[in-house]
Amino acid sequence: MKVRNSLRALKQLPGAQIVRRRGRTFVINKANPRMKARQG
Repeated sequence: MKVRNSLRALKQLPGAQIVRRRGRTFVINKANPRMKARQG
């Protein structure tokens, strides 16, 4: 899981989903599970 300032590049990848949990924004990707990130 990477901590990033901007999730714009990651959310455009195929299979990416934006999820909000506990006041943070996460990107999870079932198609490519390595592409996980959070912001904040």
